[in-house]
Amino acid sequence: MLISRLQLQNWRNFKKIEVDLRDRVFVIGPNASGKSNLLDVFRFLRDVAKPKGGGLQRAVEMRGGMTKVRCLLARSNPEVLIEVDLAEKIDTPAIWRYCLAFRSEGKGKQRVVVSKERVEDLRTGAVLLDRPHNPEDQADRERLTETSLEQVNANKDFRDIAQFFGALTYLHLVPQLLKHAELGASVLLEGDPFGQSFLERIAKTPDRIRDARLKKIESALRACVPNMRDLKFSRDNATGTPHLEALYEHWRPDAGWQREDQFSDGTLRLLGIMWSLLDGDSLLLLEEPELSLNESIVRQIPPLLWQMQRRAKHRRQVFVTTHSEALLEHSSVDPRDVLRLEPSAEGTRVVPATAQELELVAAGYNVAEAMVRKAPPSQIEQLSIF
Repeated sequence: MLISRLQLQNWRNFKKIEVDLRDRVFVIGPNASGKSNLLDVFRFLRDVAKPKGGGLQRAVEMRGGMTKVRCLLARSNPEVLIEVDLAEKIDTPAIWRYCLAFRSEGKGKQRVVVSKERVEDLRTGAVLLDRPHNPEDQADRERLTETSLEQVNANKDFRDIAQFFGALTYLHLVPQLLKHAELGASVLLEGDPFGQSFLERIAKTPDRIRDARLKKIESALRACVPNMRDLKFSRDNATGTPHLEALYEHWRPDAGWQREDQFSDGTLRLLGIMWSLLDGDSLLLLEEPELSLNESIVRQIPPLLWQMQRRAKHRRQVFVTTHSEALLEHSSVDPRDVLRLEPSAEGTRVVPATAQELELVAAGYNVAEAMVRKAPPSQIEQLSIF
């Protein structure tokens, strides 16, 4: 499935927004406009949906509590609301709608409580869940400290939604944590957002599937790293530690074998992106994939996403945050794929492509030329005083 519509109220930077989404979503905007916070909505739903080590209380606690989650502009209405529509594929009617609203208890233990949780099967129009109006919640208010989404005995009729959120992948791979595993050995963050256990994930993949994926990745990588070949998985004979190896061709035949700690940062980031695209069919969140990459390679990320989506058995939805104009220059990027965030006095807004911008793209301009502002941020010259 994919998320075809998102509605937020009082979530971090966003006082109130409602947007339609496609299978590729590029999130752009200035620093501190809320790009990462927008992706965190989906990570939050993943954390809520976890039956073990997750749930509503834990998800809010991990983010610093309600004061950090709730928008600072939430004056008269302190409730945080997240609503999503789920469809089977792009440009088709949604089949599910899930809505979760929560607030601080306001007294006693100051817990987070569910103020609304509603599930609709849009194929039949049936309302499968409507909290807190059901008799069970009215009889026992303690139940409102947990969502039905996180309880396997309560989400039976809409478990597809819980499983969809639970399978989400977020990647902001930090190459140094792969090259120097000892740097992050003592702390492995939940969900492995920085790729610390990337090699372990590859190691746990069945041999046939792993080899097929590495062959596809090598084929794509050679367009960016033309002297690299024979990308393969190996283990250290003494310790059993997993590694990636590749042969870098030069004047001495078969003399250029290198392991991941010798790969460039950009090569490792591309490896992580491509593996993640092939590893599953759930929602994939990529944070600034252009880091460490030459602009000419960054321009190839959109077609790479497109090709990997097409090769996968099930086409997965991908969200990408970016500051790079080069990433939006490819002709495959549709203006409807872009969410442009603009800070305002009433919270960050999502500004869709204007009629003029759509006309420019139709006339042959790329999305970067038509939609990305060329002017620098206001008062940027103030940086020089430091």
